[in-house]
Amino acid sequence: MDDEIRQILKDHGRLPDSIETLPRDADLYQAGMTSHASVNVMLALEDHFDVEFPDEMLKRSVFASIAAISAALTELRAEATAA
Repeated sequence: MDDEIRQILKDHGRLPDSIETLPRDADLYQAGMTSHASVNVMLALEDHFDVEFPDEMLKRSVFASIAAISAALTELRAEATAA
């Protein structure tokens, strides 16, 4: 899943540095992602993974790192499977 997240960040995150070398727990905002870019990333993640982020997940911390995004997507997929 991390590779897919990295590709979406590369395409939509507008990060100045190479996403391939960024540690999975690195702060994406400190790496240069803007709030506007994070919205584009969120929309691309929803399209790619066929999920919808609920309102309670629409906060900076959910999109702060590859690890945080991965955890959120894992949670959303588990909820979808349980429903």
